[in-house]
Amino acid sequence: MGAATPKLRQPTISMPIRCAILISGSGSGMEAMIQHQKANPSCGHETVLVISDQPGVMGLERASSLGVDARCIPLPQIEDRNERRAQHEAMVHEVLQSKGVELVLLSGYMRLLTPYLVSRWAPHLLNIHPSLLPAFPGAHAHKDVLASGVSVSGCTVHHVDEGMDSGKVLAQRRVPVFPGDTESSLAKRVKIEEHTLYPSVVDHIIQQTLPQVN
Repeated sequence: MGAATPKLRQPTISMPIRCAILISGSGSGMEAMIQHQKANPSCGHETVLVISDQPGVMGLERASSLGVDARCIPLPQIEDRNERRAQHEAMVHEVLQSKGVELVLLSGYMRLLTPYLVSRWAPHLLNIHPSLLPAFPGAHAHKDVLASGVSVSGCTVHHVDEGMDSGKVLAQRRVPVFPGDTESSLAKRVKIEEHTLYPSVVDHIIQQTLPQVN
């Protein structure tokens, strides 16, 4: 793909924007995105590839059952951390290119991307995070929310940059935090919003409009 262009091409029903979803676990958000695309064939985007960095996760099974090419690309067994990340992202990039991917969606992908992959795919590189960014970035958002005592959390769709959940916010949904909430109970309510917000944002991007932050 090389340097990303400012805008995606105009899709048609017969040639929707080709998306890849990167996951690390169960893939519930990935499944929600694919189900949305299948239920709305005029939305202008389709998922042609799912990549997991973790072998044997449920998300790969879910993607395969939905008829999507699902691949595991684990980190190579190399001691040097920087070289390990570089080789892994090079493999991911090669597969994305080979599938003609145009838009990359991170959904529960538990890796911080390096400048190598970000520079090749931004701004066509999005993530969804289970908090109201910039508050509570990182891998333990629900735990941090509950520890802080705030009464409202939510989820955020944002552009991916080289930082930790620091890219430009595109849209958010608010979710109340109730007394007695656990990480599990809060995560369950946030996921409900994630599963409708992310497809909606991608719809708007494809239509070259911006969703409202609410």
